[in-house]
Amino acid sequence: MEEHRRAKRIMIHMSLEISSLFKQDNIKVSNLNAPIEILNISRSGIGFATDSTLPIGYYFNARLEFVQTGESLNCVVRIIRQGEHEDGRKFYGCEFVGMASVFDYIFEDIEGEEEE
Repeated sequence: MEEHRRAKRIMIHMSLEISSLFKQDNIKVSNLNAPIEILNISRSGIGFATDSTLPIGYYFNARLEFVQTGESLNCVVRIIRQGEHEDGRKFYGCEFVGMASVFDYIFEDIEGEEEE
């Protein structure tokens, strides 16, 4: 897969479930119940794997809980690309949308732990 990273990716394991997706023009997909496994994260987005097929360009709300720091972050995520994970599941690249830079300290803490 072509490299698209704008910020340092940190390998991480989080599990979430996407219950609905939406687009800016009020198009909504509900009752998805799509479990995802977040595999990496950076200041600009996340990468995750899932068995579900999700549409590119759609958004979802996520609550990320960082075990390392005890912090949590509510954010909106936009799906921007799809590929295939090495285990055969679909891999999605996503970007954070409208996240305030005040949350940069969370990533600074995690990046610091990664370097130790």
